[in-house]
Amino acid sequence: MTTRLTPAVAADRTGVSLDTLRYYEREGLIGPIQRSSGGRREYTEEDVFWIGLVTCFREAGLGIADLRDFVAILRADHSAQDRVAFLRERRAALEQRVAALSRAMAVLDDKITYYS
Repeated sequence: MTTRLTPAVAADRTGVSLDTLRYYEREGLIGPIQRSSGGRREYTEEDVFWIGLVTCFREAGLGIADLRDFVAILRADHSAQDRVAFLRERRAALEQRVAALSRAMAVLDDKITYYS
């Protein structure tokens, strides 16, 4: 039997709000989420995994449009190479952001040292 989680438990386990869960579902980034006979959302462990993946990608700077594209690649009959190419492009952009943040931190460190 599959364990079903309430929205509150799923939100707690993934660290996102209930509004965010509903937003991800509405945008097609997760789900479709199963519902109880009373119409209440019931999340599975697989749903929790996907929510974690989407959250990680959001934290990495991917926008909703990027996430929709990636979900479409996963759900359609695309090759592994298409998936890897998508992820490599986003990783390269993330590397550029990390480098920019590192430069900014170095400037801040210099100013902290200067004013100390």
